[in-house]
Amino acid sequence: MSSSKLPPRFVYIAIVLLLSLSFLISVTAIEDSDDIEELIALDEAEEEGGGTHHPRPSSEAEMLTKAQRIVLELNNDNTQRAIDGNEYVLVLGYAPWCVRSAELMPRFAEAASFLNELKSPLLMAKIDAERYPKVASNLEIKGYPTLLLFVNGTSQPYTGGFSSEEIVIWVRKKTGTPVVRINSIDEANDFLKKHSMFAVGLFDKFEGSDYDEFVKAATTDNDIQFVETNSPQIANILYTDDKSNNPFLGIVKSEPERYTSYEGAFEKDKILQFLNDNKFPLVTFLSELNSVKVYSTDKLQVYVFAEADEFRKLLEPFQDVARKFKSKIMFVFVDIKDDNLAKPFLTLFGLEDSEDTLVTAFDYKTGAKYLLESDLTPARIEEFSLGLFKGILPPFYKSQAIPDNKGADILTVVGKTFEDLVLSSSKNIILEIHTPWCLNCETTSKQVEKLSKHFKGLDNLVFAKIDASVNEHPKLQVDDYPTLLFYPGANKSNPIKLPTKSSSKDLAILINKYLKEEARDEEHVVKDEL
Repeated sequence: MSSSKLPPRFVYIAIVLLLSLSFLISVTAIEDSDDIEELIALDEAEEEGGGTHHPRPSSEAEMLTKAQRIVLELNNDNTQRAIDGNEYVLVLGYAPWCVRSAELMPRFAEAASFLNELKSPLLMAKIDAERYPKVASNLEIKGYPTLLLFVNGTSQPYTGGFSSEEIVIWVRKKTGTPVVRINSIDEANDFLKKHSMFAVGLFDKFEGSDYDEFVKAATTDNDIQFVETNSPQIANILYTDDKSNNPFLGIVKSEPERYTSYEGAFEKDKILQFLNDNKFPLVTFLSELNSVKVYSTDKLQVYVFAEADEFRKLLEPFQDVARKFKSKIMFVFVDIKDDNLAKPFLTLFGLEDSEDTLVTAFDYKTGAKYLLESDLTPARIEEFSLGLFKGILPPFYKSQAIPDNKGADILTVVGKTFEDLVLSSSKNIILEIHTPWCLNCETTSKQVEKLSKHFKGLDNLVFAKIDASVNEHPKLQVDDYPTLLFYPGANKSNPIKLPTKSSSKDLAILINKYLKEEARDEEHVVKDEL
């Protein structure tokens, strides 16, 4: 068997976080978070992914009935005809037994209903990929559920959100309506009833370089509904805050920081960066519905893990801190009782069994993680956030409790003792690095036990072991398990990797060789000093 191999630590962190998702772009789970909605009504729209709000049918049964009328059911006979005969087709590939498919289908149906009212050129269709596997395979449907947009017969992956509102926004942008134009006060009031987050642009004329850049940004962005008007009166209904510029661009959200004006030059990339910096609320409530968006942001992130009722008390102080770092740090609340969302994060800190309120931070560019280990006062949280922003926080490394090694033939090393027992020790160290999931670690552990008995009584050689799954140190960067390292007494900065597949006899010969070399080096050092 080959050794268990993991990627570098920063990549591993990203993978663990991605594994916490219950859905990906093509395999999507859709769940509402009732606890979060109860916690604060203002963020309901953000939990739904932002965007439009349309009346929902009274039951999922009614939604599915509507889907049967509006959404075309594909089969062996009509699939190719449907795709070839329509400029735009959004296909949902599903399996009857798939829970995630069942969760997505009512949202898909609701989106189809609204798009039908808007007379969208898009045909929405679905296919039972289990019943028609050959057709599904030809469409390149590989997971359940999968959303694919076909434009003139050529498919592209769906990259939008997974609420019905987000599906509508994404589809309209991809089918030629990146911006909704508002021409009357009645239209503006109606728009406000249906949308809780949007970007609004005010232009004297719908032409010119500024306007062109606005439209380019609207077309590129997948998440936010853009709206435009040339009437200051209409703009004032949509965006009641001060608008001193014309052309004007602002983002509207349903939270305490409701209005944010754009101050830069009208350039597509700058507009998109502005939206990315401001589309999230001051404190984002993590849910399975918005987790992809949260994880994909390139901001520094501060996470608070708490029970929903407990976080109600912390929300306002967190918003006050978040306001000071707006556009620089994303603040995220995670319900500590939600194992699917909380545990993968907490496992990175070795705190997966914790029930206490915790504040952590991540820098995904470097893979570093941080833990606020003092009292969770607003001042401490602000100081912690400032340290994160300035890059002066000491990274957090996992460690088990310090063990009692009295009388042990093989010392147990933890993160907190790695410096003293390994790097600062004047003795030669043989360190076994293992993990619980490693297939070959048990065999290597038995070899180390034999070797420790063979070399027992040798004062200048110490055998030790460390569980890398729950212990970390900045100078212990290993991605192969098991790993055996020989740390020479005189030079701990360059440990020698020992072959774990060798026999105990061969390892003993090799260790003897390194011990003799180390003894000769020490002798030369003494002579040089004399």
